Amino acid sequence: MTRSDVFFAHIRAQKKSENLLNKMSRLVKSSGLDRVFDRGDLVAIKLHFGEPGNTSFLRPQFAARMVDIVRNKGGKPFLTDSNTLYIGGRSNAVDHLTTAARHGYCMPVVDAPVVIADGLKGNEQVEVKVSLKHCMTVKIGAAAYSADAIIGVTHFKGHGMCGFGGSMKNIGMGFGSRTGKLDMHCDVHPTVKKGMCKGCGLCVENCPSGAVKIGRTASINKRTCIGCGECYVCCPNRAIDPGGYVGKQVLQEKIVEYCYGILKNKRRKSGFINFVMDVTPDCDCPPWSDKSIVADIGILASKDIVAIDQASVDLVNREVGIDNTRLGKKTAPGTDKFDAVHDVDWRVQLSYAEEIGLGRRSYRLVEV
Repeated sequence: MTRSDVFFAHIRAQKKSENLLNKMSRLVKSSGLDRVFDRGDLVAIKLHFGEPGNTSFLRPQFAARMVDIVRNKGGKPFLTDSNTLYIGGRSNAVDHLTTAARHGYCMPVVDAPVVIADGLKGNEQVEVKVSLKHCMTVKIGAAAYSADAIIGVTHFKGHGMCGFGGSMKNIGMGFGSRTGKLDMHCDVHPTVKKGMCKGCGLCVENCPSGAVKIGRTASINKRTCIGCGECYVCCPNRAIDPGGYVGKQVLQEKIVEYCYGILKNKRRKSGFINFVMDVTPDCDCPPWSDKSIVADIGILASKDIVAIDQASVDLVNREVGIDNTRLGKKTAPGTDKFDAVHDVDWRVQLSYAEEIGLGRRSYRLVEV
């Protein structure tokens, strides 16, 4: 079976030439990511700018290095993400741009503009035909569609409904417009674990559709719930079940279908970098950052979005888990770290992506 190349740089460094920024430059060159765009191309650098209060989002210095690489090769880089479905610091372009700037994604730290892909209120979108199992079309941010090339720059970490959040989550969910995000989440039906709910009300404050009410404990109206999962993310008592197996499986497959649509006309003009550092249990959407479940590992780069996520999962699972984290006692090397934290079959997204031809799970790890 043909394997895809995934290039890897270890976290260790003892001299200037081995610092992570220089390693990143070598990874980009070795993997050919500096050749996925042509001179004059508008190059979308897809990031997650982090929710206010979160401190584990990717450092802007890494984005700055990617910008410099693109610009030096004649491309025209811009940083981008789409607005969120849930209420927070990134649900419209004004708040989103403010959050990005406060987190260091602004000049002179990063020599490129920030463009919110789906516009002021998340409704600037393009509908792309995919004709797949769940989606006939996908609704993506207009800037993502109009960009000449896409480079995904991803903080690899856990995710409550997908097990892990890697390049496919960053591109598929991240570039979905607000309507697209709603389409992806509509099969997820969270429920309240009554014996664990303390009635704190955080889920009510964070629910964008007003579906959660508080009596002695929380309750969720299934008719008005949009399945965004924000109640699960914000609950300090782990009292929300994010939905059954089927709902989480469909969500993962829809994210893959969105990836397919976003990359449909850019398969030769896209590349991906995963930073397997600060591997927190949750994504960068909650307004906090929990303790990492494994030590920092390194950076990966590839033109194959499936292979890079598979390699990232494998590297995390080979590590010894850190004590006193959400892993509990499941810290042994080889333990499925993401299943231990979230009880989610994350393999669904990888196998389905391979099935529809988005990439290969079989890879060759090339250390740089």
